[in-house]
Amino acid sequence: MVFLTTKVMQRTAFFVTVGGLVTSLITTFLPLWKTMNSDLNEMENWYSGLWHTCIYTEEVGIQCKAYDSVLGLPMDLQISRVLMSVSIGTGGLAVLLAFPGLEGVEMCVGQPGPKRTLLVLSGVLSWVSGVTTLVPVSIVAYTTVVEFWDEGFPDVMPRWEYGEAMFSGWFGGLALAIGGTLFFVAVCMGDYDQRPPSVPNSPQVKHRTQHYLKTEVL
Repeated sequence: MVFLTTKVMQRTAFFVTVGGLVTSLITTFLPLWKTMNSDLNEMENWYSGLWHTCIYTEEVGIQCKAYDSVLGLPMDLQISRVLMSVSIGTGGLAVLLAFPGLEGVEMCVGQPGPKRTLLVLSGVLSWVSGVTTLVPVSIVAYTTVVEFWDEGFPDVMPRWEYGEAMFSGWFGGLALAIGGTLFFVAVCMGDYDQRPPSVPNSPQVKHRTQHYLKTEVL
C-alpha cells in the first residue's frame, strides 16, 4: 500500500499511544469504577473509584469524599492504585521518548540508530503501560462479579456493579498495547527500507553463481 509508509506508521503509533494514555489518566481519577443503586431509594446512586466515593441525589446533586485511610481500603483498590500510577508514568515516558524518534522531527537528524532505539523503548514502555492498565481494571471487575453473586449477602442488600470507568480503562489499556505494537511495526518497516539494494549483476554475485554451478556439477 502506497500510503502505508514508515512515517505514517510512526505517527499512527504515536497518536494511538497518546489516546490510550489520556484515556488511562482520566480513568484513574474517575469515581465511576463501580456503581450502586438501592431499591429502597431509587433517587440515590453511589459511585466508587480508586481515590474517593460519591453519592448523587436529585435534591443535592453529586457529593464526593476521599477515602479516610489507604490501609483501610480493600486489597484490589490498593493494587489498582499502584498499577494505574505505574501505567501513567510508563505511558508518559513512552510518549516523551517517541517524539524525538519520529521521522520529520528535528532531533537526532542523520542518526537512524538513536531514533530506532527510542522507538523500540517507546514500544516496550507502551506495552508495560497497557498491561498495568488492563490488570487493575480486570482485578476490580473480577472482585465486583464475585461480590455481586455472593450468596452470603441478603437479596435486599444493594450490590456494586460495573461503572463506565471500567470500560474506558479496558479501552485505554488496549490502545496503549496497540500503540506499542505499531511502534515495533514501524521499526521493522524502517529496517526494511534501510536495507542495502541488492545488485544481482555484480561480479561477486556472478562468481558465486558460477562456483555454485561447478560444485553442483561435481
